[in-house]
Amino acid sequence: MPSHRSILPQRNGDSALREKLTRWDVKSAPYLYIAPFFLIFVATGLFPIGYTAVISLMEWDMVRGTGEFVGFDQYWRVLSAPDFWIALRNTVSIFLLSTIPQLVAAIIIAAALDRNIRARTFWRMSVLVPYVMAPVAVALIFSNMFGDKFGLVNSLLTQLGMTSIPWHTDPFASHVAIATMVNFRWTGYNTLILLAAMQAIPREYYEAATVDGAGAIRQFLSITIPGLRGTLIFVVVTSTIGGLQVFDEPRMYDHTGTGGPDNQWLTIALYLYNVGWGEWDFGRAAAMAWILFALILLVGLINLIVTRGLVRDDAAAVAENPGRRVLRPRRTTHDNARPVEEANR
Repeated sequence: MPSHRSILPQRNGDSALREKLTRWDVKSAPYLYIAPFFLIFVATGLFPIGYTAVISLMEWDMVRGTGEFVGFDQYWRVLSAPDFWIALRNTVSIFLLSTIPQLVAAIIIAAALDRNIRARTFWRMSVLVPYVMAPVAVALIFSNMFGDKFGLVNSLLTQLGMTSIPWHTDPFASHVAIATMVNFRWTGYNTLILLAAMQAIPREYYEAATVDGAGAIRQFLSITIPGLRGTLIFVVVTSTIGGLQVFDEPRMYDHTGTGGPDNQWLTIALYLYNVGWGEWDFGRAAAMAWILFALILLVGLINLIVTRGLVRDDAAAVAENPGRRVLRPRRTTHDNARPVEEANR
């Protein structure tokens, strides 16, 4: 039989090896778990982005798969084209008409769903139905609703004795119609995000505010809105990114899908598509994609700075004026009695 002296070194060696493997597992396993995502992202995301940057500097021939280097000429061609500035104007207009009402409606609907109402789960699920609908189906339905001659909206206006609206001729009217499609699809999505943030606010704050005599509006302004600051920043930034990339709704707004006969609802994303796949000018389309990326980054940073500035200003005002602080739950008689009981012990 082997002696205890020969067994102990073997056991010590096994424990040391096991300890090394454990340390290696703790340090390296997280990187192995996330490695597949980054490998797929590099292959399907990062590489195409870099390849687009290369194509934007060339006069690209799609048939031969090669191009001639022209530097920043493609960018100057895009910026000097009148259609680009029309598309930029339309994009900003649709973005403002869709994002601002969408966020306001999402906050109001989320506040209503946060209350104790009947069939609360049913209504919360219902607001997400437009989001799961196919964008093409939504665009087809609303494009027919906003038809110039036989559309549902103009038919109702005519029955009410009002003048019909040229939804496909007037630029502003077409922007309102497209913004309505965007709001229909994305309001429910933002509502659920804001509703989740509202449910994270402690209920004790509202109970204390009710005891202090604060009404529903005062509670909403003093408790709910301050509690949504971080979530509102996220929603504003994501809405900005999506609003400036709007494509499906303008594309399906009429049967041509080119942005209107006079570019009334031509957006930058739709203009990029027309240049790339309509004119087969992939160098200019790639340059336009990078200009759109820079525009989204700029507007997103401005929104982030403004939103954070408002949050900091509000926090500073609360610090200077304690009377504006968010209502906190009062200490009950039971809570006040605890220190006395502990002292007596």
